[in-house]
Amino acid sequence: MSDRQDATDREYLRQAIELARRCPPSATAFSVGAVVVANGAVLATGYSRESDPKAHAEEAALAKLATEDPRLATATIYSTLEPCSQRATATRTPCTERILAAGIPRVVIAWREPSTFVADCVGVENLRAHGVTVVEFTDMAEDAMSMNHHLTL
Repeated sequence: MSDRQDATDREYLRQAIELARRCPPSATAFSVGAVVVANGAVLATGYSRESDPKAHAEEAALAKLATEDPRLATATIYSTLEPCSQRATATRTPCTERILAAGIPRVVIAWREPSTFVADCVGVENLRAHGVTVVEFTDMAEDAMSMNHHLTL
């Protein structure tokens, strides 16, 4: 990865972290922020519980875009936490499936989902198995999880 791409990724991931700080705290879910970017432009943002008590950050951001938006084919979604591979609410689509359905080819995260709510999240593995590039900035994990310290991490 080039230094320029690295700096760009870090900047958008910082924006996602700031969005996560807007989340209403919850004892049963993480506070997460997400930013969808294509060709240097922010297409949509979202954060956990933004639109309803069960909304995930990626879900909130992607809901603001048309499913057939051609920009999604070149987009990157920045999420403070690994996109979920399963949901506690069975009627809601996991975020990895939403990202795959949108055709987003690149995902950037700060930390992997711990076993607090899901015993074995395999979001990164599912995305990579479908050809999605996943970049992890583990050195930004502490900032990305700072608004979740009321939970058992």
